Amino acid sequence: MERRFVDNLPPMDLMRSEKMTSVQLIIPVESAHRAVSYLGEVGLLQFRDLNADKSPFQRTFVNQVKRCAEMSRKLRFFKDQISKASLLSSAHPVIQSDIELEELERRLAEHENELMEMNANGEKLRLSYNELLEFKLVLQKAVGFLVSSGSHAVSERELDENVYSKDDYVETASLLEQEMRSGRSDQSGLRFISGIICKSKVLRFERILFRATRGNMLFNQASADEEIMDPVSSEMVEKTVFVVFFSGEQAKTKILKICEAFGANFYPVPEDITKQRQITREVSSRLGELEATLDAGMRHRNKALASINIHLAKWISMVRREKAVYDILNMLNFDVTKKCLVGEGWCPIFAKNQIQAALQRATFDSNSQVGIIFHVMDAVESPPTYFRTNKFTNAFQEIVDAYGVARYQEANPSVYTVVTFPFLFAVMFGDWGHGICLLLGALVLIARESKLGTRKLGSFMEMLYGGRYVLLLMSLFSIYCGLIYNEFFSVPFHIFGGSAYKCRETSCGDAKTTGLVKYQDPYPFGVDPSWRGSRSELPFLNSLKMKMSILLGVAQMNLGIILSYFNGRFFGSSLDIRYQFVPQMIFLNSLFGYLSLLIITKWCTGSQADLYHVIIYMFLSPTDDLGENQLFWGQRPLQIILLLLALIAVPWMLFPKPFILKRLHTERFQGRTYGILGTSEMDLEVEPDSERLHYEDFNFSEVFVHQMIHSIEFVLGAVSNTASYLRLWALSLAHSELSTVFYEKVLLLAWGYDNIIIRLVGLAVFAFATAFILLMMETLSAFLHALRLHWVEFQNKFYHGDGYKFRPFSFTTLTEDED
Repeated sequence: MERRFVDNLPPMDLMRSEKMTSVQLIIPVESAHRAVSYLGEVGLLQFRDLNADKSPFQRTFVNQVKRCAEMSRKLRFFKDQISKASLLSSAHPVIQSDIELEELERRLAEHENELMEMNANGEKLRLSYNELLEFKLVLQKAVGFLVSSGSHAVSERELDENVYSKDDYVETASLLEQEMRSGRSDQSGLRFISGIICKSKVLRFERILFRATRGNMLFNQASADEEIMDPVSSEMVEKTVFVVFFSGEQAKTKILKICEAFGANFYPVPEDITKQRQITREVSSRLGELEATLDAGMRHRNKALASINIHLAKWISMVRREKAVYDILNMLNFDVTKKCLVGEGWCPIFAKNQIQAALQRATFDSNSQVGIIFHVMDAVESPPTYFRTNKFTNAFQEIVDAYGVARYQEANPSVYTVVTFPFLFAVMFGDWGHGICLLLGALVLIARESKLGTRKLGSFMEMLYGGRYVLLLMSLFSIYCGLIYNEFFSVPFHIFGGSAYKCRETSCGDAKTTGLVKYQDPYPFGVDPSWRGSRSELPFLNSLKMKMSILLGVAQMNLGIILSYFNGRFFGSSLDIRYQFVPQMIFLNSLFGYLSLLIITKWCTGSQADLYHVIIYMFLSPTDDLGENQLFWGQRPLQIILLLLALIAVPWMLFPKPFILKRLHTERFQGRTYGILGTSEMDLEVEPDSERLHYEDFNFSEVFVHQMIHSIEFVLGAVSNTASYLRLWALSLAHSELSTVFYEKVLLLAWGYDNIIIRLVGLAVFAFATAFILLMMETLSAFLHALRLHWVEFQNKFYHGDGYKFRPFSFTTLTEDED
């Protein structure tokens, strides 16, 4: 009767993963590419790699993959060039007819060659422009140094040996040499070298020159009036013009080598003013011509990039898809005739019709004479785990998957995590003022999800955006728990009526330290605001939150054990139900379920019994009279019975299961019986706690040790896990006290001064502390503690988490990493 009722219940989408089936595809070669493309659009088939033993270079379609990789490189090059040119991405790509891969490859090669040629010409022109600009700056600045030293007797100016640094302007250098050779004199006397260097290197440059010439030189420098663009990085660089006066051939050789090492460019400067003016005019004329040429080249390049930019998004998507298709084709094997490709994989049962329809369409569109064979096959390995989630449940599923992916079709904790996770967070964070702040942040993220979903976000913002619905529920539950705690930025309000307490005497006034008496019914919802500021505030709230934490913890752990029953029932494992679920329920509730009963009874009766004394002496002296600590009739014999049940439950967990498994193995091996306890061989292999034991390699000692570890872990964990839930009390108290400190010691203290500046400073400090400490650090702290309670205290009662995700071949999941 019970089984029929449970079987008639509607299925829960998230409770169990989708039923999967192993399938085999036999695809004619002429249909293979189109079939895989259509399957990528469906996105519900995970292929198995049948060539795992081969390297990527030994696979069939390695050349096509290389071509796609090369095209991806070219497209990344175009994207980088468009980004450097500061061209906006095309918001509305031009609709164009589909082009073949070969045609796209040819067009990309043409565009790349054209762009590289334009870049090379542009770099040459930019280098030439920079050289002329540097020459002009040297002519302007070096003249002052030469004029100031004109009174000295200078016997020679080796201007013809001040080599022009680039080969593009040999004509200009030759002209200058001809003009300056007429002014040569003897080779004895003072010489100079003039040039230009990066401003950041000047200090080191001067020091090296001084040491190399042993101080026998004169170094003059002046900052250039214009910044010069670096043709490689396209950044503007500050330069400094220098003139070095020296004497001797050795000094000249050293200076030239140092200039070359520091990347300094040196230019000849004539001493004759007439020649200077002539060269300056010539340089300025050439600069104007080059600037016009550079502008024309930049416009032509931007026009070419803009034409590429129109189609770039579609080309990137096309190449990415093609590469993904060939990667999948490389996972398939040829059959014996070499005319068909054989593939294997997993798909959800509900998707079989969609996949078959896509394969039929591929056969028709490719004009193949032979259809694609699609059939279900048996598989030894466990199927992948696949949950159909939406944007709301996806974040909660990711929280569970971060611990471990569910085993195929075992109970999924995220069904309950949707509610329990934000609720336990709110128990620690409860303050409806802070909850409203979190709610506003969550609503902003949800309102802008269409815009944020298309942008590339930073790691922190991406995490917030992905968990926007988790944040929404956390904020709503925080408002609810804050109303129960009656805290709004730690301030209580009479929202649901007046307090149940009043002053004993009229002189008591508002000082809630003594003299409060109850005069009406209890406060209808949450904590009475009169507790705030009273002498018994902390003892009362500590007792309330501590007991509440134990109740919540025992309830959630019981839920975990109950889910282990549904796992055992689903997998047909009567061993796990009888020798794991039953003794675990008995042990946990004999001790901590009884403690929860005592807490509720004490709340309902208003008894003054000491629960610490009751629980401790339940173990030390179970037969002693309870005296004033007795909460109800028959408590002592009940405690003795519960203690005996807890003691019996430990060997119940430990011994029967390994020996029964050994007996089943022995009977199977001898061939005497099959299907004991209503289970099949496959059922035993996939039992949640049997580690998929195969009868061929059954090891009794290993099974017994595993069961012993599991039993000891549960017994000790029942105590430690219950104590772990006290973090709900501790963090709730810490959050409340921090809020009180910031409110009373910062805001109220500053507001006590009759000075607007002090008040504003106090308000700013309070806002900063609330935002960064209470809303950020405390939120993160409560989030991590709630995460631990779910991963360790809740999930270890039933969740194995040793499965693997269903990763279907889908074009929608392709990212830039696939390039």
